Amino acid sequence: MVDPSCLAGADMFDCLGEDGRRAVLDAGTLRKLPQGRTVFAQGDPGATCHTLLEGRVKIVQTRPDGGQSVIRFIGPGEMYGTVAALMDKPFPADAVAVVESLEIYWPVGVMRQLMAQFPEVAVRSTASAGARLFELQNRVGELTAEKVDVRIARALVRLVRQAGRRTPEGIEIDFPITRQELAELAGSTLHTVSRTLSAWDDREITASSRRHIVVRKLHVLLDLIEQNEG
Repeated sequence: MVDPSCLAGADMFDCLGEDGRRAVLDAGTLRKLPQGRTVFAQGDPGATCHTLLEGRVKIVQTRPDGGQSVIRFIGPGEMYGTVAALMDKPFPADAVAVVESLEIYWPVGVMRQLMAQFPEVAVRSTASAGARLFELQNRVGELTAEKVDVRIARALVRLVRQAGRRTPEGIEIDFPITRQELAELAGSTLHTVSRTLSAWDDREITASSRRHIVVRKLHVLLDLIEQNEG
């Protein structure tokens, strides 16, 4: 038996009481995701709705030219795949476990029944989808208006806020992330991100390796962003 409190911090379900969360759990399927497991693939029918309970999942979209872009990282409590499923659309990107993870998922028909039973779940789903839309709109604006070092700083600050863990070294991004993935989040290139991080490492603003980033001086990145906004 899984404690219903595991859904207490979830985007869609923290509005429910214990009985409601138990009903949601009983209607879904828990699944462990080994690192590297593809949860669903771009173009697959949107037949399931997902909430991550533990770990980290990345959403990766393949472009028409064959290249790939990391759209976002999903953390514990966040929904994913739900909007496509509820709209009867194919999944627009791959979902891949970055580390060993645990999720719960529901067939879309079951999720519709849960939303009818608990209307506040539908409201939370809409609010979460809207927040992500605003985030994507802001990122598009940044790509057209900001210098690349500011975009890299913004991407790191977002990751710190989403997945930062305080350590003696600084604030560590608590999952493996490559410089290429950071470049995709920032709308930059691997060469530029590598050069920028190396410069920041030299100034002890960051400490980075192949799949590991620690932000040592968050205030410097925040000042860089603020100066651009001014």
